[in-house]
Amino acid sequence: MTQQLDSDRSAEKSSSSGLDRFFRITARGSTISRELRGGLTTFVAMAYIVMLNPLILGSSADATGARLTTEQLTTATAATAGVMTVVMGLVGNAPFALASGLGVNAVVAFTIAPAMTWPQAFGLVVLEGVVIIALAISGVREKIINSIPAPLKTALTVGIGLYIALIGLVSAGFVTRKPDAANTTVPVQMGTGTEGHLTGWPIAIFCLSLLIMLVLLARRVPGAILIGIAVTTVLAIVVNAVFHVPAKQWGTVVPELPDKLVGSPDFSLLGHIDPFGGFASAGGIAATVFLFTLVLSGFFDAMGTITSVSSEAGLVRDGKVEGMGRILAVDGIAAAAGGLSGSSPNTVFLESATGVAEGARTGLASVVTGLLFCATLLFTPLASVVPAQAAAPALVIVGGMMMAQVRHVPWHDSDYVIPAFLTIAVIPFTYMITNGIGAGLVAFTAIKLAKGKAREIGWLVGLLSVVFVLYFGVEGVEALFE
Repeated sequence: MTQQLDSDRSAEKSSSSGLDRFFRITARGSTISRELRGGLTTFVAMAYIVMLNPLILGSSADATGARLTTEQLTTATAATAGVMTVVMGLVGNAPFALASGLGVNAVVAFTIAPAMTWPQAFGLVVLEGVVIIALAISGVREKIINSIPAPLKTALTVGIGLYIALIGLVSAGFVTRKPDAANTTVPVQMGTGTEGHLTGWPIAIFCLSLLIMLVLLARRVPGAILIGIAVTTVLAIVVNAVFHVPAKQWGTVVPELPDKLVGSPDFSLLGHIDPFGGFASAGGIAATVFLFTLVLSGFFDAMGTITSVSSEAGLVRDGKVEGMGRILAVDGIAAAAGGLSGSSPNTVFLESATGVAEGARTGLASVVTGLLFCATLLFTPLASVVPAQAAAPALVIVGGMMMAQVRHVPWHDSDYVIPAFLTIAVIPFTYMITNGIGAGLVAFTAIKLAKGKAREIGWLVGLLSVVFVLYFGVEGVEALFE
């Protein structure tokens, strides 16, 4: 019996050592338990995408009037997120989870698909991924990222922190669009109604979840964010059952026990693409503009997320992200995979920061998150249990942590004050990372030129500034050619 126990312990130690060597867990100052906890936390924080992406893509019809079913989109979303997040863990060895990108999925649904068929729209997504992969493999993408001035990268992290905090506040209903926004200078408000007060059980759950996380983090309790999400999810289920809260108050996910635990996946969208048909259906210029928008959004949204989350995870060495080449390659493959599966472009998610906040530092956390996404293919009903009000506080807290980087912006240097401010402000105000990066770069280039410091710009940054000027005026450019 003793020999058997010794043998089991030896095997466990050997297994742990193998994981440690492969993922460099100890070298990055982490532990297996932290990685497992971080991977689970990231999954819980972003599991909503399995419900939200089908809602967005399913709300639109293509040029022929065809619509995609919830079963098709749920399967495509969960499967692609699961597979590509595991690949990121094994190849990129980074604590980044990937899924259908918010914002760009709306572009696919409401801008691209109505101008062509769904297979053609997803074909353009595949082409986007191919372009991004080529940029990553050639090293151009990494060179572009490294060419951006350090202060603007820092500002990018701060802007994304505000962005994800705002996403958390909005998804929980703590911040809402003012009912008469068209007739007022105040577009958003706290809470709901015309008075802007906090009312209803869902808001109470959000506030309680935020309070629990804050207290546990202050007490340095391991798994603080995950505990907060779990406790308030259970409480939300009880509250919803007892007080019969209207579903619209919860938002996308209503906290109630599902009727069944197992659902059958539907892979019917897999491989149904037409990469070049959209150029005939929508017209060459329109399709090219669509592709340009997808590439630019995918390129810089991922860049901003990877840079900021890597900074929080301590994976930045001498201003460069460790393993950036591999990470960018996987991100490009994920974009193409989103088209092949019918789930829209997949990219690194900001919610990866919640796992990093729990201690995740390696790809093992991503493998855990990816496997959990794969599990939702069979247990899709369970993905609808965690309400935004229980998980959103994690985004607010992580946003606050990322905001601390603002101290590294050289506010004394007039060359960077306005560019950094625009980067920070435009991201949350426009709900898009790409816009903030573009505004900051254009302002930086303009200031350097005005001061006669053109040589300090760098040809890549100068070229990017021109590209972003075209990006901001893309509709005018399109109208000019038409």
